[in-house]
Amino acid sequence: MQSDLFQIERETPWEDLGNGIQRQIFGYDERIMLVKAKFETGAVGVLHEHHNTQVTYVDSGIFEMTIGVETKILKKGDGYYVPPHVIHGCVCLEAGTLIDSFTPHREDFIK
Repeated sequence: MQSDLFQIERETPWEDLGNGIQRQIFGYDERIMLVKAKFETGAVGVLHEHHNTQVTYVDSGIFEMTIGVETKILKKGDGYYVPPHVIHGCVCLEAGTLIDSFTPHREDFIK
């Protein structure tokens, strides 16, 4: 299982997740996945956990990010790391986009 070798942004569909959040899946195989998540102001990435390791880059916007018991305000150029099985989530304070990488890939994101 793997994605196409190239992902062209204008040709890659956005999935509407509801509540002001959209997702665009880029390259992946069994070991890794890159995903863009677009948030409208006020959208909430509800607290959740998963077995995947996650590293995220804030491409634009302002987010209040909670990982475990720690909360920080993150802006363009910032990032974060989420270990497996740690509860995390965010509130979008200013519309923006997060670039997520997961290992292994998020099976639940692939239809």
